[in-house]
Amino acid sequence: MIPWLETDSPFPDVAEALTTDAPGLLAAGADLSPQRLLMAYRHGIFPWFSEGQPILWWSTDPRMMLMTDQFRISDSLRKTLRKVEREMAAGGRWQVRFDSAFEQVMRACAAPRRDGPGTWISEDIIAGYTGLHKLGYAHSAELWLDGQLVGGAYGVSIGRMFYGESMFARVTDGSKIALAYLVRFLRQHGVQMIDCQQETGHLASLGAAPIPRAQFLAHLRNTIELPQITVWEPIAPLAADS
Repeated sequence: MIPWLETDSPFPDVAEALTTDAPGLLAAGADLSPQRLLMAYRHGIFPWFSEGQPILWWSTDPRMMLMTDQFRISDSLRKTLRKVEREMAAGGRWQVRFDSAFEQVMRACAAPRRDGPGTWISEDIIAGYTGLHKLGYAHSAELWLDGQLVGGAYGVSIGRMFYGESMFARVTDGSKIALAYLVRFLRQHGVQMIDCQQETGHLASLGAAPIPRAQFLAHLRNTIELPQITVWEPIAPLAADS
């Protein structure tokens, strides 16, 4: 039985999360205010629930992590990145931006997918994370083609910790291109880990791997009190390394 949270309830210790039936499920209830979300992320907790369910809070073990120095760029993605970089340098059709259309990225992530229904990103989730964005704690990486948003990713940044939330693509590799720029930027600013929350084959193909929750929480304690990153500008993931 998991606890029900009121708006002023603290989170239980993550060690109390379920280990069977719904592994990682910690609590239900409360709200999605920016203050509640910040409290959750500072303790390694995240919301994840479907439309019609109460708000569900999770702390999975193990925890899927992408080390920023282990992001995997395939040969085909590398070719595409070089093309995007060349065209951006020449003022061409492609652009990579950060934080120019945060809510638009969230809504694109929430849209129905070709291979299934829409995601868990509800209007309440959009409102909560848009509030975090206004406070400087949530950010988007965006790929634009001919003035249209065609790929992106968003997540939460606290200190020198980044929590990835969702990605979308409307062109081939659109989300991966946006993520490559985001990973390079975070690495340059001393962010070593991107929290991916749950294990999937897609994340594993990008270099992410599960680590014990205790290891994740130890890293969290060492990074969330470091200074916030205040200026978010894309850094080319390939040219910057050459």
